[in-house]
Amino acid sequence: LRAMAPYCYRCPLEKTYPECGIACLEELERILRTRHQEIAAVITEPLVQGAAGMIVFPPGTLKRIADLCRRFDVLLIVDEVATGFGRTGRLFACEHEEVCPDLMAVAKGLTGGYLPLAATLASEEIYRTFLGEYHELKSFFHGHTYTGNPLACAVGLANLDLFAQERTLDHLQRKIEHLGSGLSRFRRLPWVGDIRQLGFVAGIELVRDAGTKEEFPAPEKVGIRVIQEARRRGVVLRPLGNVIVLMPPLSIAETELDQLLRVTYDSIQTVLGGAE
Repeated sequence: LRAMAPYCYRCPLEKTYPECGIACLEELERILRTRHQEIAAVITEPLVQGAAGMIVFPPGTLKRIADLCRRFDVLLIVDEVATGFGRTGRLFACEHEEVCPDLMAVAKGLTGGYLPLAATLASEEIYRTFLGEYHELKSFFHGHTYTGNPLACAVGLANLDLFAQERTLDHLQRKIEHLGSGLSRFRRLPWVGDIRQLGFVAGIELVRDAGTKEEFPAPEKVGIRVIQEARRRGVVLRPLGNVIVLMPPLSIAETELDQLLRVTYDSIQTVLGGAE
């Protein structure tokens, strides 16, 4: 089952936040109310839907989702693979709205990206559900070839130590503000329809007409052309359709961040034309 995503820029209900009261969640509530007895869990990326186009949830959305899960006795599973370990300005995105999920998937930032390592975190209640005597066969008999790889785990532990020693999250706040300030300039470009930022992740949605929000047709490959231009200028970016994604490393220097923003801006302007 799928529920509507809170895509404010292209709201399918044609409403505006905050006056809408996050009306898009009414569909999720209806699904849970009518079918909760057959639903095991709600799965979501907390606060940012990454591959969907860096869609940032309006404040309060995640908390409402968690409350609905509790109300209808359905588990909440969050995918913090992209949002975890400082990406949104907190260690985990769930912390922004004081949500404690039942299951959390983490990876990527766990090792700082140096080695592949993932983990699934569980609440105490779920953890104890699988405890018992051997003959009870309550164990969750699951594993894959590289589970608990000692080298990757050592890197993960070293990375977490660095978070504490270097106060990574504290120092990140200034960079987040710097990113937001730099992104404001992009609104001068007539092809920029929406800029979505949460912490150290941002999506710049390019449109043919900012007034009507008309999209560029897929065959024009606008996003691809922009990132190819950026590559010629020494910066590697990723597009999601017509959305240009910025996910700089947490360790980036402010001068490098300025370069990232400048190249992105110039690349959009070169491919599509516009201000300045």
